[in-house]
Amino acid sequence: MHVVTINGRQTELPAELPDNLAALLKHLDVDAATVVAEVDGLIVRRDAFGKTPIRPAQTIELVRFVGGG
Repeated sequence: MHVVTINGRQTELPAELPDNLAALLKHLDVDAATVVAEVDGLIVRRDAFGKTPIRPAQTIELVRFVGGG
């Protein structure tokens, strides 16, 4: 198991760690179209999710947009 911090909580991921942010979002069942992501303090553009590697011990912040009114 690998551990990353997601939104301030340590999260265990499988040994075959998702290799990029897009794969991590899919693993977490998060729709990439509704989230803003920050990895180790840097905001990641949505078009770079598939190119942004995920490594053990990283800090990831995910902010979801929620509709309402």
